[in-house]
Amino acid sequence: MNCLICRQAELTDSFTSITFERDEFRLAINKIPAQVCSNCGEAIVDENTALRLLSMAEEVVAEGVFEDVREY
Repeated sequence: MNCLICRQAELTDSFTSITFERDEFRLAINKIPAQVCSNCGEAIVDENTALRLLSMAEEVVAEGVFEDVREY
């Protein structure tokens, strides 16, 4: 599949990172499996991965942590 953003390159299986931020809360999650564009770096995750990422962020907030770095 071609990149939805730049339309210049094929997406390849790789890994990405994401940072959730709101007010004083910050969570970085690394090594997330994704389809990544070799041209522009855009990363696309599937629905199950996106839901798991949101769940991880909710868990960290519920723990009362303000800043954390985790691996997928």
